[in-house]
Amino acid sequence: MSLIARHLESVGIATTSLSSAWSITASANPPRVRFFDAPLGHTAGPPRRPDAQRTLVAEALELATRALDAPVIEPSSVTWIEAPAEVWKAEARALADHRSPRHDTPQYDRPDDAEAASS
Repeated sequence: MSLIARHLESVGIATTSLSSAWSITASANPPRVRFFDAPLGHTAGPPRRPDAQRTLVAEALELATRALDAPVIEPSSVTWIEAPAEVWKAEARALADHRSPRHDTPQYDRPDDAEAASS
């Protein structure tokens, strides 16, 4: 999204984005971003809290009209659920990672899959 935003800005179209990953977003250098400190995948606000979602979008739009000197990343006033960030972040880190190990070579569930991929 950051590359698209930068391109749109280069042709005169103002943009703003939402993000829940500050360091990743900063490295992509988008023009304007409203940062929401939340678990990844919830960039547009907490589930079942339309009031918070509307606030987050309104803050992002306000940023687009005010922050003309890009790039800028500003934190949102919206908080994740009722728990402080330290609580939900600790809970997220405590969850077990059930993903398969990553390999440099393709891995297949069945021998048929490997044969189909090679043909």
